[in-house]
Amino acid sequence: QVQLVESGGGLVQTGGSLRLSCAVSGSIFRFNFMGWYRQAPGKQRELVARIGNSGSTNYADSVKGRFTISRDNTKNTVYLQMNSLKPEDTGVYYCNFIPNFASWGQGTQVTVSS
Repeated sequence: QVQLVESGGGLVQTGGSLRLSCAVSGSIFRFNFMGWYRQAPGKQRELVARIGNSGSTNYADSVKGRFTISRDNTKNTVYLQMNSLKPEDTGVYYCNFIPNFASWGQGTQVTVSS
């Protein structure tokens, strides 16, 4: 079974930066699209960024220009570099395959204070 382990979250002030990592177990990582999702308190989980197996990227309008998704296929890891953070970026961040055929991991909490 594929396992997803997110890390790198924390508490930062507005304008700060964080880099999230998602370690993926299994042998299928390099063949699939990966996405970063977030869930704000009281809200549904939303797709923030995705990256294709060849490196193409897409971002939600709310994070475009501030977040960068990347992947290292040699390490089975996907990253989310988050800059110029805003309070509305607060939430639990998750990674998953696209489509979401793996079980969700524990996520990593990102809190941006004003």
